[in-house]
Amino acid sequence: MSLEIPTPRPGVLTDHLGEAGVSGEASAAVDAVSAYLGRCKLAARTVTAYRRQCSAYVTWLGLHAGEHPDAFTDVIGAEGALATWRRHLLHEKAAASSVNQALAALTLMYAQAGLRIQVARVRVPRPGEPDALKPAEQGALLRAAARRGPRDGAIIAVLLFAGPRVAECEHLDLTDVAITARTGSLRLLGKGDQPRTVPLPARAREKISTWLDLRGREPGPLWLGQRGRLTASGITQVVLATGKAVELPGLRPHRLRHSYATRLRQGGADPAQIQALLGHASLETAGRYFRAGTAETAAIVERIFD
Repeated sequence: MSLEIPTPRPGVLTDHLGEAGVSGEASAAVDAVSAYLGRCKLAARTVTAYRRQCSAYVTWLGLHAGEHPDAFTDVIGAEGALATWRRHLLHEKAAASSVNQALAALTLMYAQAGLRIQVARVRVPRPGEPDALKPAEQGALLRAAARRGPRDGAIIAVLLFAGPRVAECEHLDLTDVAITARTGSLRLLGKGDQPRTVPLPARAREKISTWLDLRGREPGPLWLGQRGRLTASGITQVVLATGKAVELPGLRPHRLRHSYATRLRQGGADPAQIQALLGHASLETAGRYFRAGTAETAAIVERIFD
């Protein structure tokens, strides 16, 4: 259900800005963008954020009116004021995404005021290594899952050692599991109904076998709850509860998938192998696991210069 945001009356955003230092041009610009946002088709959250950003900018201008008297006079004055605002946000350590949202909102506001401005966005760094668990955290998680019982121990092991998406894990049936004395594999149905087969290392085979000894070998869902197949929400609750037990609050299945991919990379797997194992559509997506994160980079520097 979408949030209804009424069209504001003139001055509704500037009523709280105070009179001192806020020019008539600034107030008129805020009123113009407010009216536009009240009738546009942007998402409700975006509308709310844009209004907040415009209000914050005009408030800041009111406090620095002497430095930017031409902020609403012409394009040069507007771009100069907005560039200073961008530096202010970065100095206050605002996230790059937040700064760029502010610039987008204010570009829209200036357009409604009749000024077509161009201010460079802040470059958002490409993501580095996803937030993988440390080996000690992974070991603690496996032990905590085992204490919760064979099913939860097997779920955590599959997520850590086969890397399925939570929906793929949910839809596993007994027939998707192939385990022998020395080998094992899972058949996963990925995005676009694309199947893939993932090898199961010994630790995962052991946990699954222990669960199957309790569950039985009759066909049907691999993970059983009180009402039949354990849902993706149920699997997530298992991960959350197990993470909480080892002081990893907010832990979710996708972080275990990240950990799986990172371990593959650290163990020597190439991007094509990781792409195939994770069921990614492109090598570019798998390639993110080959950009070491801050912690790993720091450890490398420490080791080299120790």
